[in-house]
Amino acid sequence: MIRVAAVGDIHLGPDSRGTLRPAFDTLADCADLLLLAGDLTRHGTALEARVVADEVAGLPVPVVAVLGNHDYQSDQQEAVARELTAHGVHVLEGTSVLLDVRGTRVGIAGTKGFCGGFAGRSASEFGEPEMKAFIRYTRTCAQGLGRALRELADRGSDLRIALTHFSPVPDTLAGEPPEIYPFLGSYLLAEAVDEEGADLAVHGHAHLGTEHGMTAGGVRVRNVAMPVIDRAFAVYHLTPPDGRPQTAVR
Repeated sequence: MIRVAAVGDIHLGPDSRGTLRPAFDTLADCADLLLLAGDLTRHGTALEARVVADEVAGLPVPVVAVLGNHDYQSDQQEAVARELTAHGVHVLEGTSVLLDVRGTRVGIAGTKGFCGGFAGRSASEFGEPEMKAFIRYTRTCAQGLGRALRELADRGSDLRIALTHFSPVPDTLAGEPPEIYPFLGSYLLAEAVDEEGADLAVHGHAHLGTEHGMTAGGVRVRNVAMPVIDRAFAVYHLTPPDGRPQTAVR
């Protein structure tokens, strides 16, 4: 079993320094890697990113992250990513990382993702330039995720995980007001996951959502926003190379 710890929407600031580190220090006992599903900061400043970096620096497991909308708020997203990268975090955006986990090649493909909605209730790339640009950005994120998953397959990964901030499915949004579903994710992300294949999809963003979901193609989706999982991280088990993802046991 490969043990995947994951959490999103931790929203750290200067006054929360050290709050998650005690839990993260237990990761060696229960997980093989840690995924951070965006909204790591409150306002997307380099100062806040330093707090996040200190929480995960030197952990005994690899740390892989995508940024979220909060991490873009101050237009310092590149500085946020640099702070995390400088402390050993793999920050993904349309890219991937392949990890050797006890002899199993575990690939993570990541993108922040964006809005747009879901089948039958989605925006389209039509009309005003602003609307077309809105959906083009969503499509660009989804295409980047698809390319990253495909690259992992080409590199011989045994397991593949899609890591996003925005949701690829409506299932894990249950509990949120239906009116805001289009601002919580996009079906284009799920299409990329199903087209290229993955063993698990992990996201955050939907604080009032539900943990468990699935794409139309049968890929299990987990909403790991901290308000949803209600703990420092959740752990999911994956069976290489031909097994299916197992439900969280922690």
